[in-house]
Amino acid sequence: MSRRSMLGVPLVALALAGCGSASSSSSSSSVSSSAPAVASATTAAATTAAPATSAFLAPLKTVSTVASTVPANGDVNPYGIVVVPTSTGTLHAGDLLITNFNNKTAGQGTGTTLVQISPSGHRWLFANISASSLPGSCPGGVGLTTALSILPGGYVVVGSLPTTNGMSATAKLGCLIVTDNTGKPVSTISGPNIAGPWDMAASTTGDMTNLFVSNALNGGAAAGKHVDKNSTVVRIALQSGPGQPPKVLSQTVIANQIPWRDDPAALVIGPTGVALAADGTLYVADTLDSRIAAIPQAATRTTALPDGGTTVTQGGFLNQPLGLVLAPNGNILTANAGNGNVVETTPAGHQLLVRTADTKTGAGSLFGLVIVPGGSGVYFVDDGDNTLKVLH
Repeated sequence: MSRRSMLGVPLVALALAGCGSASSSSSSSSVSSSAPAVASATTAAATTAAPATSAFLAPLKTVSTVASTVPANGDVNPYGIVVVPTSTGTLHAGDLLITNFNNKTAGQGTGTTLVQISPSGHRWLFANISASSLPGSCPGGVGLTTALSILPGGYVVVGSLPTTNGMSATAKLGCLIVTDNTGKPVSTISGPNIAGPWDMAASTTGDMTNLFVSNALNGGAAAGKHVDKNSTVVRIALQSGPGQPPKVLSQTVIANQIPWRDDPAALVIGPTGVALAADGTLYVADTLDSRIAAIPQAATRTTALPDGGTTVTQGGFLNQPLGLVLAPNGNILTANAGNGNVVETTPAGHQLLVRTADTKTGAGSLFGLVIVPGGSGVYFVDDGDNTLKVLH
């Protein structure tokens, strides 16, 4: 189920021809160094909020469909996306790993699959995770979210915010699920700091990784709450390597008092995308407040900033931002839930340029996004038609 029924009217209407869907193959493929597969393409329109001569998005004017994200079991609603950094096990460097949040009947918080897609559009199943296969605690079971990272040794960490019937009242706290490089679950991370893990960023040096996890819903819907301001961002320090499953060294809440609201079309609207800048600032997409927040010294701070951090920018072209990634020029890219737009913002808070990534289904379609290796574009998932697309 898409989120579009709850998102209202887009802030800016940018007309384009509709994007078509693409067929895909379930056979595996080696990594292709050629340009992304173009099953269909549109010319993207743009509007500026400030002089945009240095905008990363400025030369990116075409949207192409790479592949369908729907595996054989019918899971839909692609949310999380990450580029595979190194070939190991069944992971191929340069491929995309993608999570599905819904099952084939569109029950939110019931998706169990991760699919792997090559840049040339070949898709295969990386993992289908059942609750019975988990080797540790995961309150509520499996419902794979946007939270997704790959650690040294090829270990994949994915968030789970599960429901039993697709409704927020049945949502549990979930966990982080760790698989090996073939998609087999090897451990879970759960506890009081893991409360509806919704998105994630990772920063790795050697065998050490800091995970920055945004939590949404926070168990409140199950207690009868429909809105609250108790979401958090937690830093989890891990050590891992080849043949060495991740070991949790510490967990620190670095931001709190972030608002969330449950919603029948979206399950939850709360803090989503996170990305760590070179200066140590963690940027957070505060979806409910249409805001980008900043948490300074995120890798070292020992206290939690209230309100999710300081405001970088709010409103304007931001319309319930979900996915968040840093462009090679250091600017912040966010994918709007409220329309089909990607917004580029400077760290100083200037909204430089808006690019329409989805015009066929618009509101409620965009979620996770990552930079194409080499900086030639932006990969993003589109749950309006359950595809992986690229803006290039």
